[in-house]
Amino acid sequence: QAQVVESGGGLVQPGGSLRLSCGASGGPSGWYAMGWYRQAPGKQRELVAHITSGGTTSYSDSAKGRFTISRDKAKTTVYLQIDNLEPEDTAAYYCHADEYCSVLVCYDVNYWGQGTQVTVSS
Repeated sequence: QAQVVESGGGLVQPGGSLRLSCGASGGPSGWYAMGWYRQAPGKQRELVAHITSGGTTSYSDSAKGRFTISRDKAKTTVYLQIDNLEPEDTAAYYCHADEYCSVLVCYDVNYWGQGTQVTVSS
């Protein structure tokens, strides 16, 4: 089973930017459809952005315009670029793999990372 690991969180001032990274390791060679979720204290975890195995991206209404999800050419890492950060973006950000693909086959998976904390404060 692959492990999903996030990185790139931190403390940022309002208006700043961050790029979060997510990689899957330990599984078979291939690539994953990934979603970025976030969970603020006292709130439910919500999906903010998703990229399919084919590269199609989608965003929640709250993420449109400031969040960009992308994948590197090697298909080993998925990124979440967050621009013009707001205090309301403060949350733990989680990466979730929901589909694995190789050159021969695709199938559903369910792998969560441990999360990376983003804090937006002056």
